[in-house]
Amino acid sequence: MEYTTLNNGVKMPMEGFGVFQVPEADICKQAVLDALNTGYRLIDTAAAYFNEEAVGAAIQESNIAREDLFITTKLWIQDASYEGAKKAFETSLNKLGLDYIDLYLIHQPMSDYYGAWRAMEELYDEGKIRAIGVCNFYPDRLADLVANARITPAVNQVELHPFFAQNQALADMKEAGVQPEAWGPLAEGKHGIFTHPLLKEIGDRYGKTPAQVALRWNTQRGVVVIPKSTHKESMEENLNIWDFTLTNDEMDAISALDLGHSEIIDHGSAQTAKWLNSWKIHD
Repeated sequence: MEYTTLNNGVKMPMEGFGVFQVPEADICKQAVLDALNTGYRLIDTAAAYFNEEAVGAAIQESNIAREDLFITTKLWIQDASYEGAKKAFETSLNKLGLDYIDLYLIHQPMSDYYGAWRAMEELYDEGKIRAIGVCNFYPDRLADLVANARITPAVNQVELHPFFAQNQALADMKEAGVQPEAWGPLAEGKHGIFTHPLLKEIGDRYGKTPAQVALRWNTQRGVVVIPKSTHKESMEENLNIWDFTLTNDEMDAISALDLGHSEIIDHGSAQTAKWLNSWKIHD
């Protein structure tokens, strides 16, 4: 496993395990246990995934030293305010059964996220969070937050895969000192990514699968990846990407697959904003 150093000096694994869309407690707990046993140390969850308790149970059962783990969770829109963030953070901390969070992220750039950020800055100052960051902050929102916040976000987790490369966004993050992290690094299975001819052709040269090639492409761009699977074989495959290096020509060929837009979610539409704001995770 390789690590990246965040803008505050904290080390973060370059590959982790995500649990989006795994709300069933027993399935999620077993998946996290399998991931930890496979060698993952970064676990990515969120209040809106409804599985923080299952993740916490797996962490406790794993008996892995807390300092060897890197646990991420996220603040949902409904709680995006100064007071809301303080309360939501404590709720997540209790559900996870932890004393601190390694990375706490604002899940969407909506509602009073500036108030939430001030609360997160204070929690960071108190040592309850090792690093604070954001999700789905596209270049304009990220630049605005960086310009006005006391603490620059350590991480921005956005959609990044060969079909939505976001090269300019990566350049903007690098300039700001913000670590990019990819959700959906396997494009949620779209575009035939697991059998894609180009990815397969490149993978055959190294004895690797198209999925492994896609993940390696992102990490070589300096992007942290958090693939998700409930199958141990896939977990092992996804983690086995650190023994080969793509050439510049191969990197460019994969980058040429970029469509220039997301086909998973349009964060720029009013309909998406209304839908996300209507999603309540508690009374």
